[in-house]
Amino acid sequence: MIEKFIKNKMMPCEIPSVTLTSGVQMPLLGLGTYRIQSYEQLYQCVDSALEAGYRCFDTAAVYGNEAHLGQVIRELLPKYGLSRKDVFIISKLAPLDHGPRAKQGCLKSLEQLGCEYIDLYLIHWPGIEGFEPGDPCHAEFRAQSWTTLEEFYTSGKFKAIGVSNYTTKHLSELLVMCHVPPAVLQLECQPKLIQRELRDLCKEKGIHFQAYSSLGKGALLGEPGVVAIAKSCGRTPSQVLLRWAVQQGISVLPRSSQPCRVKENAEVFSFKLSENDIKMLDAMNCGARFCKRDYSNIA
Repeated sequence: MIEKFIKNKMMPCEIPSVTLTSGVQMPLLGLGTYRIQSYEQLYQCVDSALEAGYRCFDTAAVYGNEAHLGQVIRELLPKYGLSRKDVFIISKLAPLDHGPRAKQGCLKSLEQLGCEYIDLYLIHWPGIEGFEPGDPCHAEFRAQSWTTLEEFYTSGKFKAIGVSNYTTKHLSELLVMCHVPPAVLQLECQPKLIQRELRDLCKEKGIHFQAYSSLGKGALLGEPGVVAIAKSCGRTPSQVLLRWAVQQGISVLPRSSQPCRVKENAEVFSFKLSENDIKMLDAMNCGARFCKRDYSNIA
């Protein structure tokens, strides 16, 4: 459930947080940093985000920007009167680092970010880079990787652990073998891919569901139904799409390098969609994915 509002000194937006099973609080809105790699770009994005009230930042080993992101956050926190404990950092284990390489991958993320701890660390992908989808090693290496994440969680280096791009099969398999259940499942989710089965499983097991690609890589911004709802409530299509998620308790990680868009995306907690609006958006569900890399056939 949504526990409280995270109040920020320098801006009007108030961003709700959710309490994960590990006890840590994660903002429902974070800044995605996929494909934002240069120091200059990240500095501008993070600066705009902190000013707009963001306190959550999502990266991954495969994004190639952990080091720059960590540096930028350290440099900008004093500007806003903040310290490390005031921000929530998410990163992810690379598919190449599954299994025997997992410890090395986890340590590298900590080193690159320059952090004593990471707030949420995820297994990014259910499969091993370079292996055929049906290879039985995927399941074996996933289990080894999770055991490693549990060790980092127990030591306090990771405050919460979870998974990304897992199917119902992968998640159910993990829940049987784990000692520490995943706190978060991060997955593509938007009105054309509402992920009802996985969301229901997460709700049943106390796992927070987090969405990426909430705007369908921009393709949903011109969808007639989305545009109509945006017009009726005096909001932008991106705000409607993000509100559809957060109003249902799904956290979101929109990415933008434009300061005006970063601020616009933060203003999704000051209005509500009607039940009919939610139903209309849900009715768009057709299983359409905008992130084309397929994880569903990984053994």
